[in-house]
Parts: sequence; C-alpha cells; structure tokens
Amino acid sequence: MIRATALALALAFTAGAASAQEGDDDATPAAVAPAGAPERVEFPAVDVERTPLSGFLYRPARPAAKAPAVVLMHGRAGLFSSLAKGRYEASTISQRHRWWARYWADRGYYVLLVDSFSARGYPAGFAAGTYKDRPLSVDEVNNRPMDAYGALKYLRGLPGVDGDRIGLMGWSNGASAALATMADDKPGDMKTLGFRGALAFYPGCGLKKKFEKAGYRPYAPVRVFIGTADEEVSPESCEKLVARSRKLGGDIELEVYKDATHGFDDPGKKRQGVAANATATEDVRGKAAAFFERTLAPR
Repeated sequence: MIRATALALALAFTAGAASAQEGDDDATPAAVAPAGAPERVEFPAVDVERTPLSGFLYRPARPAAKAPAVVLMHGRAGLFSSLAKGRYEASTISQRHRWWARYWADRGYYVLLVDSFSARGYPAGFAAGTYKDRPLSVDEVNNRPMDAYGALKYLRGLPGVDGDRIGLMGWSNGASAALATMADDKPGDMKTLGFRGALAFYPGCGLKKKFEKAGYRPYAPVRVFIGTADEEVSPESCEKLVARSRKLGGDIELEVYKDATHGFDDPGKKRQGVAANATATEDVRGKAAAFFERTLAPR
C-alpha cells in the first residue's frame, strides 16, 4: 500500500506539473458565482482511492494574467461553523477560514479551502480531546497531505493560476497536515513539483513520530506560529521539531507568541478579547503576507 501510494503521488505530481494549463478531467469546474463569493468545486485527492473531495474556491479581487494561489487546510473542527446545524455550504464556512480566504483573495491570490472531512463522513469535524479516537481516514500525517496535493493539482488546472506559484497554509490539525505535506520524503523533485512554501498555525508537531528517527526537513520554506498558552498542542514539541530540522538544513522558522492561545487568529470576540491573541493576530497577518509575497514571487 505504501509503495502504491507513493507511485500514485508521483504520477499525480508529474501529470499536474506537465499539464498545468490543460485542466483536469477528474475535477468539476467551478460554477459562476457573484463577485467575491466562493464557488464550490470538486476534485480527487491523490491517494490510491482517489477520494472525492470538495472545497471552496475564491478568485482574486484583482486577478493578474497569471496569479499565485494558496491552499488552505482546516483544523480538527472542520471547515464549517459550529452553528452550521447540518447546512454545510459556503454561507456556513467558519469565520476564521472565511476571513483568511478573503484576505488572500484581496491580495491577488486564488484560494482553495479544502474540505477533508465531509467526503469521509465527518462534516462537523471533531471535538477537542478526541485525537486518539479519530478514524485513520482523516490521518493528518499520511492521508490529509494527499488532499493538499489533490488541491494543488486542481489549481494547476485553472487557466488563471500560475502553477509554479502555489503555497499552503493550515491551522491546528491542518497545520500538522501542512508540515507533513512539506516533508522532504516524497518522490521526484519536490522543489519543482510541490508547493513553494507553507504556513503552519499552531500545529501538533509530534507528527505521529513519523520523523522521529530521521528528523523532519521541508523541501521548501515553512514558517510555524504558536502561542505559549496553547491549550491543545505543545509549543515545546514544535520548538524541538524546528530546532532539529534547522540543524538538518531545513528552511523552517518558529514564532512563539507569549500568552497567545490555540486559535489565536480567530477573528471572533472570544479569541480577540484576549490581549495576547490580538497582538499575535496583528503580527502574524503581516508576516504571513510578507512570507507568501516572497516565496511565491515569479522565478
């Protein structure tokens, strides 16, 4: 299975890079939507099962002839608001995801919010403290990276996207998925075939001990952001991962915000009412923008 998955991944990368402007027969084109509104799209993951996924595509407010793009990976609670009450659609996307998608679109990026959980039967996501009870199908180290690469391939098929300028961003469980996605353990020249860079907001950095022996090293720049008062994941674990990775030559940096909590960047009153979260949010927005401006520049 592992070899088959690696082969499927390699073939998918090759096809995605070679036909970046030819479209993808396995994907459903985005429907026409009002300006600024996201469009629901469908595409397969690049796993062996070719798991059918859905997502929401935001187009740039002022698109260039060929624009960069960002893939966004949600956390354990899923893509939608806790108030969705069974209505899993564009109008019930959680405010954090909606805010960041518009933030990037307003800066000229295509944005694809990937829904990893609905197709696997868990649209409402998972509560805190359920990590050990979650199904293998939503494994953030081995399975969700296949979703990220499915999204990468989909974006490369859109005529307005510059297929060489695509970044990755994730939160919490999705940030762990982003870290695993960027690991330099893939077939082929990932600096050409993969993402140009990634942002990981408060990830769990244990990564199921997958990189415990050999160490973790990303194939492209990665920046990690976490708070010292995080209630769900360990800042110390991320400090160890990043320090070891840098010794291995990894282009990875960690920003630790004093007294900031898990989900510090959520724009809601609950999180932004914490002074340390508000300070961290203001800082991380600027640093995130500068990071993608630099790493997704034409080359």
